[in-house]
Amino acid sequence: MDLRAILAGLAFALIWSSAFTSARIIVTDAPPILSLSLRFLISGLIGIAIARMLGQTWRLTPGQWKATIVFGICQNALYLGLNFVAMQSIEASLASIIASTMPLAVGFAGWVFFSERLSWVGILGLLAGAVGVALIMGARMQDGADLFGIVLCFIAVASLTVATLMVRGASSGGNILMIIGLQMLVGSVLLAVPGLLLEHKVVLWSPKLVLAFSYTVLMPGLVATFIWFWLVQRIGAVKAATFHFLNPFFGVAIAALFLGENLRFWDIIGVVVIMVGILAVQMARQTQA
Repeated sequence: MDLRAILAGLAFALIWSSAFTSARIIVTDAPPILSLSLRFLISGLIGIAIARMLGQTWRLTPGQWKATIVFGICQNALYLGLNFVAMQSIEASLASIIASTMPLAVGFAGWVFFSERLSWVGILGLLAGAVGVALIMGARMQDGADLFGIVLCFIAVASLTVATLMVRGASSGGNILMIIGLQMLVGSVLLAVPGLLLEHKVVLWSPKLVLAFSYTVLMPGLVATFIWFWLVQRIGAVKAATFHFLNPFFGVAIAALFLGENLRFWDIIGVVVIMVGILAVQMARQTQA
């Protein structure tokens, strides 16, 4: 793994983790589903416009169209939609910790349902991840964390896990930015309907809200997604996913820094255990790849 790939991986993990803090700011003052739908609409149109200027086409291969639709539904509409709704009632740090368990869920599902080989190191990593989550959830539930919000976050992780296992090699064949933009539009359309039907259209405008929304549109929405696809092309999906082990730490640290969320003792212990578990699982998969 070269220096450019390492720096790109660190940038992806940092931007990805920061998305939960900016989302928490947004959902405090604006309807979550409609806000996310608007974010996807703007990000998608920008992505498609840049892709066209770069000469990319929307004449995708069948595999790319499948990836576009599946990820548009599972990642953008369900995964992010459920997280935005959940963060109305739970802290950004907790949502980011749960979301960071996705590599563990992918490793477990591949091992159990798809008969993928997993070494004893990987199995121990799965167990460590489960212990870390249990430590954090036990402490948070005692502190009165909202159970409904937690359940939504775990459903979101399951949705992205299914998408990841269903569609592999989504970045092959070029047109990366076009695929990203089209995925955003799929998510925007799917979220617009329930948002218009179910949400109160009340927005408490402030500079903080505008800044958080703009950041979410550009950085997690476009930049982080593009970095991820670039990283997968450069070093492969298994090696790229190793950087996910940083997400629990970055997610908690950024939420504490910008939102003033408390750093609990069991959060720190649980985050360290989850990070070790994710790293073990990804290293085990990388060895077998």
